[in-house]
Parts: sequence; C-alpha cells; structure tokens
Amino acid sequence: MVFAEAVTQSVGHIEETCPRALVGMSIGFEDVPASVSAWEDRVPLAAATPARPGVSGQVVLYRRPIEFRSGSPDELRELVHRTVVEQLSAATGIPSDELDPDLPPDDDWLP
Repeated sequence: MVFAEAVTQSVGHIEETCPRALVGMSIGFEDVPASVSAWEDRVPLAAATPARPGVSGQVVLYRRPIEFRSGSPDELRELVHRTVVEQLSAATGIPSDELDPDLPPDDDWLP
C-alpha cells in the first residue's frame, strides 16, 4: 500500500530530523473525514489535535482526498509528507522548517 508506506517514510524522516515533535503524538490515517457537515468548498486532507495533559495529540490524514489530489506516486509521497509536517507544526507549535529543514517553501511546490 503506497499510502501507508508514504506515511511511514514521512514519520521516519521527522523522527530523524526532529524527534521531539513526535513525543505524545500519534499519527494515522482514515479513508475520508468522518464529519461531512464541516466541509465547505474543499475536503480536508488532514486534521490535528495538540496533546493535552494525560491525552496524546493526534494527526489524522485522509487517504482518499490526498490520493485524489496526487497525480503520481511521487506527488503522493510529497503531499503526504508536507501534510504531516504542516499538521505536526500546527499541533506542536514547532516550525515546519525545524520538522524538515529540507522541505521546499510553499512557493516552490504545487499539489
């Protein structure tokens, strides 16, 4: 399964570059978001909640929307990684460039 491998690779990369970002966080994926009522113009690619005392934080990627927006396996891997980095940054407060210093700026990448 290409998607699961892409998630595993992304988390592995972040584990090497910024292991503290994963402390108290779980990362997984579902096919689609559970609540369709919250959708406006776009289907979300992921959701994140920060850790709280006694409760782990969570990043959930939505497989089908990400696959739909990816034109190739390489684009899929890149979109998965960018999404994991952005969601972890939002949930932990750690800047994206600290999570992955090699990630190109948003201006240099189009989904």
